[in-house]
Amino acid sequence: MDELLVLARPLRGTVGETRRVCHVFVLPRGKKPKRLTALCGTEFGPGQLELLDRPTGMPCVACLRNAPPPRLLDGEEANA
Repeated sequence: MDELLVLARPLRGTVGETRRVCHVFVLPRGKKPKRLTALCGTEFGPGQLELLDRPTGMPCVACLRNAPPPRLLDGEEANA
């Protein structure tokens, strides 16, 4: 897999509390971009995001809608 799915939300004080939703980002492995663009199209700069280890708070509905479908890990079989 060449990409990582990352969850993050704006830091407290950078936006209003109702806009501190959990965004989804797709990052290329081994690269550190200066700005991050969520799957909803919202851009963030350095020092604006809190990295999350799990979904926290309200999700960004647009990010969820644009998120890639789950993939099977090597050796797993689909259960239909």
